[in-house]
Amino acid sequence: MKSMKKKIFIGMAWPYANGSLHLGHVAGLIGGDILARYFRLNRESVLMVSGSDCHGTPISVEADRLGVSPAEIADKYHEEFVETLINGLNFSYDCYTKTTTRNHETVVQDLFLNLFKKGFVYKKTESLPYCEHCKRYLPDRYIEGECPKCHYLNARGDQCDECGELMDTDKLINPKCKICGRTPEWRDTEHFFLKLSDFNNQLKAWVENSKGWRANAYNFTLNLLKDGLHDRAITRDTNWGIPIPLKGYDDKKIYVWFEAVSGYLSASKEWANKMQNDDLWKDFWQDEKVAHYYVHGKDNIPFHTVVWPAILLGCSGLNLPSRIVSSEYLTLEKRQFSKSRKWCVLLKDFLSEFSSETLRYYLIMSGPETSDADFSWKEYQIKTNNELIAGFGNLVNRTFSFIEKNYPNGVSLPDRLDEESCNFIGLAKQSFIPVGELIESGKFREGLKRIFSIIEEGNRYINGAAPWQTIKTDRKKAENDLAIMANIIHSISILIEPYLPVSAKSIREMMIVDGSDLKWEFNEFKFIKIAGTTPLYKKIEDNQIEEQINKLGK
Repeated sequence: MKSMKKKIFIGMAWPYANGSLHLGHVAGLIGGDILARYFRLNRESVLMVSGSDCHGTPISVEADRLGVSPAEIADKYHEEFVETLINGLNFSYDCYTKTTTRNHETVVQDLFLNLFKKGFVYKKTESLPYCEHCKRYLPDRYIEGECPKCHYLNARGDQCDECGELMDTDKLINPKCKICGRTPEWRDTEHFFLKLSDFNNQLKAWVENSKGWRANAYNFTLNLLKDGLHDRAITRDTNWGIPIPLKGYDDKKIYVWFEAVSGYLSASKEWANKMQNDDLWKDFWQDEKVAHYYVHGKDNIPFHTVVWPAILLGCSGLNLPSRIVSSEYLTLEKRQFSKSRKWCVLLKDFLSEFSSETLRYYLIMSGPETSDADFSWKEYQIKTNNELIAGFGNLVNRTFSFIEKNYPNGVSLPDRLDEESCNFIGLAKQSFIPVGELIESGKFREGLKRIFSIIEEGNRYINGAAPWQTIKTDRKKAENDLAIMANIIHSISILIEPYLPVSAKSIREMMIVDGSDLKWEFNEFKFIKIAGTTPLYKKIEDNQIEEQINKLGK
């Protein structure tokens, strides 16, 4: 498809290891796996990394609540994330790690010292909230109050989840300690600040010249920069986090919103080490031709478009993001996800009952790609049964079953194709470039719809050919029609591989086709044999959906 091989870096958002993931957490992440799988099929060199965000106050808050160490909480959920994201949703990370590794600590401290020596990190005394009852300074996740901008009543001390505003704790109206609910007092303490204000103009010019960003990220970031960036503390009074690499600060740690984004670089170095070439990460970070995709939710926009780029600019010599693929919010049955109110669908629970492929399909077709979306159990059932099963699964199953039963030795393409068959095969051949372009531009839903238009045409073709009738009078023509349909299905399996990798693999296994050397292109097989036909999906029954709906809020 392209003459020059490219290098692609994909940074997937790092989930907080303070609790189980729910569907809202992963709705915007599937795009990263789609990109990685597509680029690999297109023979590009891909590095996709992420990991569990194991530091920060959300972990400490949960550990305090349960009376255990933060490390216990972080390790528990890290293992769960590995199981649900990699083994469950089939995310094809090249490196999925965590922020408690020695490698990550070293990389973060090196970035800190680099910026400190250049004057982009500096010390300053500030007045911070101190809870006399809890006998501790309150890091920003330990304090909540009213947002001064949108007046949301439960804004956090670092960010308002309602409007996305980056927050300073002293700007909160009526702040309260998250642990005991009392009003804190303010005491002086010394911390290190990232000089974001120095990068405002550079970042503004960079954003204005950017291409391929989602509109929400572009507009939100420009508004932040037009208002002017303020320097922000990158250390906290806490015992859980990355140590400050300077003497005299044992009671403070480098804070999560500085160190977690640094994980993209540390994970790349960890990957290089595992590849037994410690300098290999440089191919993705120091070559200006490499495209850097960052895939995350709406609430993570400022950390990927302001904080991380500022760190990269300050350190110099490292690639800035090329494309920001930021999704919007997902609700559940028209209400916000809430674990405390039990209005939630945990990813691990979903995967124990339903196929990961059906979730990937639903979240791509009906997810928050460019606007807020809602997960509805009934809508999930309808889309799975009426589109994925009746449209796609049924086409594969009836074609393969008929071949296996009536042509156990296989089917062959005709020497010459009629006009209808030529046009049908041409439709599949010509779809690889536009679908690829849609995926590269982050328009995943449009790409999948394009693939499903081929599936719809396939159902029309097989219905018109009606091999179950033709075989009674012209066995050879029925064989030829089935061979054409099987070839199209194989091409669909390649097109759909980035979206539904398990389904794609199952199709090729039933066709006894070697999938080890797949390319993003149309393959034609003169002869195809089918063996071991099994349905791709199971129908979602009414009682299953009723059971899930009845669990909500209980």
